[in-house]
Amino acid sequence: MQYITEENITEIALSRWGTGHDPRTAELLTALVGHLHAFAREVRLTEEEWATAIRWLVRTGKISDEKREEFVLASDVLGLSMLIVQMNNKFDSAATPATVLGPFHLKDSPHVEYGADMSDGIPGAPLYIHGVVRDIDGKPVGGAVLDVWQSDSEGLYESQLKGVDEARLRAKYTSREDGSYCVQTIVPFGYGIPNDGPVRELVNLTAMSTFRPAHVHFLIDVPGYERLITHLFREGTPHLDDDVVYGVKEQLVVSFVENEPGPPPNGRESAEPFFTVEYDFVLQPRA
Repeated sequence: MQYITEENITEIALSRWGTGHDPRTAELLTALVGHLHAFAREVRLTEEEWATAIRWLVRTGKISDEKREEFVLASDVLGLSMLIVQMNNKFDSAATPATVLGPFHLKDSPHVEYGADMSDGIPGAPLYIHGVVRDIDGKPVGGAVLDVWQSDSEGLYESQLKGVDEARLRAKYTSREDGSYCVQTIVPFGYGIPNDGPVRELVNLTAMSTFRPAHVHFLIDVPGYERLITHLFREGTPHLDDDVVYGVKEQLVVSFVENEPGPPPNGRESAEPFFTVEYDFVLQPRA
């Protein structure tokens, strides 16, 4: 019988977790155990510190629900989400780059027509995002569903508002046969990550920014093409250089052009000034 000591426990644990029922499971679990043990040895982790970490994990789980993904936010602020995105989305340089999904995406956003207003009367300066969905060879992609979501002018999503259950500032648009699309919404604002949860508490232990620059989220999933999860960021907005979830890329920073009252890109009439963003989403064909 082999008794456990500080010197042999890692080797014994690795041999046990290496019995995963398929090679990939064994690889993942042994690497996880090995790195956890190495971390504990490197920092000489105390029992009190580990208990604090477990309590943090428990609170992170308890605050999460179908609308709030606190563990996703934790992965985001640790830079792990963006690292995984980078490793798994090696697109052609001509393709629109991918970024993080974030913790506020909902699957069941309503489908709306070309140029429909997803802000539905929520206060804010009108914004029209329009352009073409195409592939890296310039071929237009019709029938592409653009799943769009953003925060309001206070930097809040519906999951952060008491008594709000319906979809808010989110919709699914479909590109036309020529690949063209048009989204009507309001100008987004930057915001801080939720200040009532364990992730914010963790970030507050550092001098890191807790803010995200102003942005609109997009998810485009078309058969035959790699799924694209990305953002469009407003040029000149604060925190482009210290986004708390590391999501900003140069190709995704766009100009918000201010326009006088007149016909916006959806062909209707606007009696007030409005902003426009023209952007083509370029998809990577699936190998």
